[in-house]
Amino acid sequence: MADRLTVAQRSSLMSKVRARGNATTELALARILRAEGLAGWRRHRLLVGGRGAPAWKVRPDFVFPLRRWAVFVDGCFWHGCPRHGTRPAGNAAFWRRKFAANRARDRRNTRQLRSAGWRVLRLWEHELRPSARARLLRKLRRFAAAPANKKPGQSAGSAGRNRGAAQRAR
Repeated sequence: MADRLTVAQRSSLMSKVRARGNATTELALARILRAEGLAGWRRHRLLVGGRGAPAWKVRPDFVFPLRRWAVFVDGCFWHGCPRHGTRPAGNAAFWRRKFAANRARDRRNTRQLRSAGWRVLRLWEHELRPSARARLLRKLRRFAAAPANKKPGQSAGSAGRNRGAAQRAR
């Protein structure tokens, strides 16, 4: 069926549609984080970097600023989950490009955050289901127990929150 609107009209109309986000999955993870006693997180905090390099902006679903953790909850459809991702049959070329661009952006954001000293955890939407809760908790505990990344240019002795004390002890 042909579109009754011109390309400019369709573009204008679609630009007014606002996403509701993946609030249900994020709220499910927020409940799990609270139940596990993982505190200090903020939702959708903008992280900016790129001093001396190309600038970048990333907005993870959950940010633990003091621990330098960034957590993303990737939707199975939009991020191309190998287990649950489906592809629409109509306009297949568009959807292939769209999903490929989403995955490329995910890889770029992860790489930028890690190079800036952040630890990144990516979770699939299906990992938040009640039937997968035990596996998710193991994954979260392993992530929390792993050694912290040090910030670029930071010595091993100053990787903690109290940098001044480490430097005075030398």
